Amino acid sequence: MSEPTVAELLATVRALAARIDSLETELATVRADLPPREVPEDVVLAIAAAVSAFLGHRARLTQVHYRTGQAWTEQGRAAVQRRGVMHGVR
Repeated sequence: MSEPTVAELLATVRALAARIDSLETELATVRADLPPREVPEDVVLAIAAAVSAFLGHRARLTQVHYRTGQAWTEQGRAAVQRRGVMHGVR
């Protein structure tokens, strides 16, 4: 098996870059056609009830932001890392 030449590697990189560009433009058109995501009213009411129960008084929701699973993952990871828990130590 012979090593690829620099010209072959450059051709491969250019082909991949062109493919990525076409996929990004296709993704942008698909996202533009999608309707904006909205949080259902019953979910907002459930969140408001949970916050009220936790705080012990009626809380007023001023803003609601729709987040994907990635935000929950990042927040959970940050919470674990800032606690300073030593695993396996009793």
